[in-house]
Amino acid sequence: MKLLVTGARGQVGAALVALAGVEEVEVVGLDRSGLDITDGDAVFRALEKCMPDIVVNAAAYTAVDRAEDEPELAFRVNRDGAEYVALACSQAGIPLIHLSTDYVFDGRKSEPYFEDDLPNPLGVYGRSKWEGEEAVQAALDRHVILRTSWVFSSQGSNFVRTMLRFARDRDELRVVSDQHGCPTPADDIARALLVISRKLVEGQNSWGAYHFAGHPPTTWFAFAQAIVHEASLRGLSRVESVAPISTSQYPTRAQRPKNSVLATDKIEATFGIRAAGWREALSRTISAIAGG
Repeated sequence: MKLLVTGARGQVGAALVALAGVEEVEVVGLDRSGLDITDGDAVFRALEKCMPDIVVNAAAYTAVDRAEDEPELAFRVNRDGAEYVALACSQAGIPLIHLSTDYVFDGRKSEPYFEDDLPNPLGVYGRSKWEGEEAVQAALDRHVILRTSWVFSSQGSNFVRTMLRFARDRDELRVVSDQHGCPTPADDIARALLVISRKLVEGQNSWGAYHFAGHPPTTWFAFAQAIVHEASLRGLSRVESVAPISTSQYPTRAQRPKNSVLATDKIEATFGIRAAGWREALSRTISAIAGG
């Protein structure tokens, strides 16, 4: 199997390229300097040159707050770029796995979100990702859309690294406690993508949208508590307390969903995939950051 990964320097893209190497899967990883997915001609040329068995589009504009001030850029990457990749795959007869997000939902549902729940994004980032999903669906029948949430790893920009930075020089952290979601390790997402890729290439025609997210659901506050605990064990924190606050006490440029917990029953039943508990992965991640 030959795999082409866009966004290869992002959290998920980098994890997938690394895992493919370990699993002895032929992989071509292209970051933005190697392939700007907003350049449609470049996307078509890249697929013609590489001719992979499957494409994973992990390239995205992910700055949730900054997207409110840069909507044109967010839509150019997350909608138009996704469409270019899907159209190129359609022309080449290649299947596509496209990464998306829990932020396509508005968070007003009290239960976990299933794949057939109606998206209603609250901000520019979520809307751009949802329109990207629609573009992929319209351009290419042989696609899988994989929604995930609260991604973290030892590299890149994510909540874990932000909390560790704060923990080094603050006595108290104040963290939102009324937003619920599922922290998901990038390494777990990479493993899921590799399993799905293999099964699709081998002929399993299980196209459509799927959710993949870590367990159990939690809040940003409880997630921060776990991060500080792991950091303290390694001498990386001076924090004496983590205080819960409401969303209204921490206004941000973009509105976040109060509940973006994703139900993962479908991907478990179809591909036999279930994310591991995020707490063990968090411990490994913080150890990797400390060692790095």
